[in-house]
Amino acid sequence: MEGIFVPIAFFSLIAAICIVPVWLKSRERKEMQATIRSAIDKGQALPQELIDAMTKDVRQPATALRDLRSGVIWLAVGLGLAGLGTMIGFEERDAFHPILGIAFIPGMIGLALIALSFFNPNKEPRV
Repeated sequence: MEGIFVPIAFFSLIAAICIVPVWLKSRERKEMQATIRSAIDKGQALPQELIDAMTKDVRQPATALRDLRSGVIWLAVGLGLAGLGTMIGFEERDAFHPILGIAFIPGMIGLALIALSFFNPNKEPRV
């Protein structure tokens, strides 16, 4: 029974990380719609700011600063995994290269995002 608990817990955690934010956002949206519906039923006028906030696109275009920040975070994740592989490699020599290969993926994503931050046409003005 113990041998199956760890994989079940691991995949349950991954599912929870993916599903819970989506569920919370949909619940928040339903509550907002219920509030607006009750305001309309009572005959209250909706402010123009509320209508604009509901109809505008929430996602903003990628900026150079956002690409740079994301790239630094991904690069740090890759370096952290490489460090983990190095530490595990002291005890188990066969584990170093596979973990280093896994660390290479987020590291390269980070480097690509950092490179994109220099070529992004939506650059923010320097303050």
